[in-house]
Amino acid sequence: MNFSKLKLKLCLALALLLIPWAAAFAQADSTKLNSLTIGLNLKAHGEVISGGLPADDAKQSKNSTAFILGRTRILANYSRPGLEVHTVLQNLAVWGTSGNQALKLYEGWAKLTSRTGLFAQIGRIALSYDDERIIGPNDFAMAAFSHDALRLGYEGKGHRLHTVLAFNQNESNVYSDSYYVNGAQLYKNMQMLWYHYDVPVFPLGVSLLFMNFGLQSGLTDSETNPPKTVYQQMFGGYLTYTPERFSIEASYYRQTGRFVDVRYMQSGAIDAWMAAVKASAKVSDIFGLALGYDFLSGDDYVVVPDPGNIGTVWRDATRGFSPLYGSRTKFYGLLDYFYQSAYIHGFTPGLQNAYATFNLTPGSKFSGSATYHYLAVATKLKDLSSTLGHSMDLQLSYSFTKDISLSAGYTLMLGTETMDRLKQGLGSRHSHWGWFTLTISPSLFNFKW
Repeated sequence: MNFSKLKLKLCLALALLLIPWAAAFAQADSTKLNSLTIGLNLKAHGEVISGGLPADDAKQSKNSTAFILGRTRILANYSRPGLEVHTVLQNLAVWGTSGNQALKLYEGWAKLTSRTGLFAQIGRIALSYDDERIIGPNDFAMAAFSHDALRLGYEGKGHRLHTVLAFNQNESNVYSDSYYVNGAQLYKNMQMLWYHYDVPVFPLGVSLLFMNFGLQSGLTDSETNPPKTVYQQMFGGYLTYTPERFSIEASYYRQTGRFVDVRYMQSGAIDAWMAAVKASAKVSDIFGLALGYDFLSGDDYVVVPDPGNIGTVWRDATRGFSPLYGSRTKFYGLLDYFYQSAYIHGFTPGLQNAYATFNLTPGSKFSGSATYHYLAVATKLKDLSSTLGHSMDLQLSYSFTKDISLSAGYTLMLGTETMDRLKQGLGSRHSHWGWFTLTISPSLFNFKW
């Protein structure tokens, strides 16, 4: 097959697909109100960690660290009927660093809308869908996710249909068709279809999601193992039922296709799934409760060497579910022990997360929460308990004004031998983590004409 001709045909097909949108947007009235808003968003995020750090024989006596991250964003938004343009410049750096290259364009997109409900959006976009389990900005992690993409869709009469198309390349040249970023990659290309329907009169929302994205395996300088794109699929749904003072959320996703092992730049088959349910109740205007359970499938065979032993193990298939580009700290504990860093040899034993949350909102300015997590693997381990540990997350937030707020939290992780063995030093029996985040987000200018 001639791939150059195939790519040309795909580009022509995309151009034909855009014609109906262009015709609809031509009807928009651009003679009315224009608006330009410029704002700032500054965050100072400090952390103190004790335990759960990489083991080093020369530094066993010091298993703690502390640092402050600073994030500054400059936001500009222009809008008129039928058109919106949005830009966010972001600088992220640890206090005390110099000469860093942390300045980047976090968002930069233009969105055309029509009176019929059709829209087209292109540029760098912070995508967020449903409860952000699969796709979300993961803003608590400060760096946050955004995607270079084209998004087409329709919104109206309770229906929302979005199509997202993305393609990534290292450089604009004809000598390479690879996409690697410091040995890692977001994806080479991605196609997503999302549909949501709000049932009239009845407080029920239904979402369906399908994703197909390509990851590259192989090496850029290898003739025997050149770069090639392998594809992975994610599909499933999300339900919400929200009567007064009570809500139920449920989701199910399945993952198929092939994964890429970045250690070997090889690929293997995927057969994974996850399911989750959460029930929340507002007991009064001040108190609230939530109970939930997450199950993420894991590999049937997980290599667990004796402490201190290392080695490499190749796997040609996995049942370990990956939450991809979701806001992970919202679901599996704020420490994000389980999907931010890999387990030993890259195997994934899956995760069971049973949790209970107590919420407190005594006023419009103050809120607090306490969450207990029981954590376990989702597969059987030889000679080891399935229990990973117990975690407690405490959070407090206070709003001084509408654009100044302070939040703080503390996490206690009580790990087991299973955690230590699987993480090989990254899962200390007792880990303590304290943090604070000061957010200042004033709107500087707002012009209308």
